[in-house]
Amino acid sequence: MTEHRPHILKNRHDYVPAAGHDAFLPGYDLLTRALGMRPAYRQLIAQAGLSDGQRVIEIGCGTGNLTVRAKRASPGCDMVATDPDPRALQRARRKTEGMTGLVFARAYAQELPFGDGEFDQALCSMMLHHLDGATVVAAASELFRVLRPGGGLHVVDVRGDALAQLFGDAGFDCTVEGFGRIRLAGRITYLRATRPA
Repeated sequence: MTEHRPHILKNRHDYVPAAGHDAFLPGYDLLTRALGMRPAYRQLIAQAGLSDGQRVIEIGCGTGNLTVRAKRASPGCDMVATDPDPRALQRARRKTEGMTGLVFARAYAQELPFGDGEFDQALCSMMLHHLDGATVVAAASELFRVLRPGGGLHVVDVRGDALAQLFGDAGFDCTVEGFGRIRLAGRITYLRATRPA
């Protein structure tokens, strides 16, 4: 369960909606552009080095901005993008009509409905900082479980040092790949967490 904040209680959600509140969802894509997320998406995708034939999961996909770019970069990968927000997923599906090898699934990062070792790669952009401590620990454990040995988790977020420690505690070999800045949020960190072979 994600951290409870007043806007979540008004929405009666147990997750943070993609734009922080259901009413703001139509402007979410404009917000990500205004924040300057496009370069962050490009860098994360380049870091992941996705390739045809890989099975990839994205957690916290929101309206599918990273999903679309990842799929265009590697059209031959088999991608599953997850989010607990059904309204955001609906927008993401509309955005990706006609794309093959891409499935959107309503799921929480801490309770992924997939088998052990099912994915080669995992992506996560600016989502984990919304989770409370126990939930992000559970999400790290789930990501470790669904990645195959040798599989990689690629994250960009604002809590880089804390996340690196957390992924290490979950069993990953974790390295900081770099830093960047986005408007309003400030410094962001790119992490690579590999499940040992």
